[in-house]
Amino acid sequence: MKLHIDIDCFFVSAHRINNPRYENIPLAVGGRSNLSIFDVKKSTRTMSQVDGAFTSSILSSNDDKSFEDYYVDPDKRVRGIITTSSYEARQFGVKTAMPVAEALRWCPQLVVLPPNYPLYHDLSHRFKLLLEKEIPSIEQFSIDEFFGDITGWIDDEDVYDFAVKLKQKIYDDLGLPVSIGVSKSKWISKLATEFAKPFGVRYIKTERVSDFIREIPISKFPGIGKGYQERLKNYGISTLGQIRHKKELFYSWKKPGIQLYNRVCGIEREGISLAQSKKSIGIGRTFDPLKDRVELKRRVTILCRYLSFLVIKAKVNPQSFSIKINYEYNIKSKNYMNTNRRFNEAYFKKSMLELFDMNDIHPTHNVVQLNLTVSNFLENRLTSLNLFEYEEDLKQSKLTTEIQKLRNKFGIDIIKNASEL
Repeated sequence: MKLHIDIDCFFVSAHRINNPRYENIPLAVGGRSNLSIFDVKKSTRTMSQVDGAFTSSILSSNDDKSFEDYYVDPDKRVRGIITTSSYEARQFGVKTAMPVAEALRWCPQLVVLPPNYPLYHDLSHRFKLLLEKEIPSIEQFSIDEFFGDITGWIDDEDVYDFAVKLKQKIYDDLGLPVSIGVSKSKWISKLATEFAKPFGVRYIKTERVSDFIREIPISKFPGIGKGYQERLKNYGISTLGQIRHKKELFYSWKKPGIQLYNRVCGIEREGISLAQSKKSIGIGRTFDPLKDRVELKRRVTILCRYLSFLVIKAKVNPQSFSIKINYEYNIKSKNYMNTNRRFNEAYFKKSMLELFDMNDIHPTHNVVQLNLTVSNFLENRLTSLNLFEYEEDLKQSKLTTEIQKLRNKFGIDIIKNASEL
């Protein structure tokens, strides 16, 4: 039997812990692209204890900032988007990804808080530790949701009561309201959670799956994105119940179609995944339109410093580097390079600046976003074929390691390139 446990309105719920003034009011947490890493002044950042491909490792706290400090620009424009809203706010039409300015028009009494990522990651880590004590096997699916497998641990007739007690324990111990979906199917349990909210439990027995999914829109099922929705609608399929009667069609689509059909019908028996290693590590920032190439290269160098820190922390040796440049008017350019050298910060910065020059196909256009990614990890560090490169790599790798020790102790900003200032 599988459980899916999801924290209700996680970021909002985190701020409500020990803050009764935030209870029962329209409350939201917003976000902005964190551009403080490009500042010359020092900023406080911490490392997340939460592992997994879904999380950022470098965290900034905005807990000391007011609404005006965080969301209002010098030109008095309100910037940022809603990342989480309370159920009270949702009644006014406030939604995730809505601009903060628009949310305030829909709900003038809305309280919008700056994000506090160290708080969220600390709570997520404590949430995981609690679940590890209560459930034999868990899978962290995102920062605020987990799957659990209690097969053979709890009898089927007792799973509902177990889930209710677990829900209450999480609230009593952490102050976090959660909703729990229960089913023999991993993905039906996740779907059930949406119908358990807020602060409820929904148990879908195997013989009730067909009735449960009959009228649910396809957009509600995890893994059916907008592209797939359009494809299904071309076949006259708009509900999950209709998928159940199209087995031949879905099986004709081979593995992806078979997998989706089995998941929707609750007949897959996928286990939970215990491995959560990252296949790539990236960092990016969105900013106001910028044409100055010297400044853009300075920002590439800074992003390289942060990404280098994450690579060394993860103890991986990436063999592929890529950069994506987003210009105004939705124009994009992307390129990559492969290497067989051991990773070091100096070589990485040099390579990414060269990639930027190669990839900057519209040098007269304003840039609004930069994204850097490393991938193709090798467990064993390769050595260059060229003897000079090998010796240089060895020297730079030792230097990178020593710099990493200083940054782990004193912060990521303790050592910078002169070109960053």
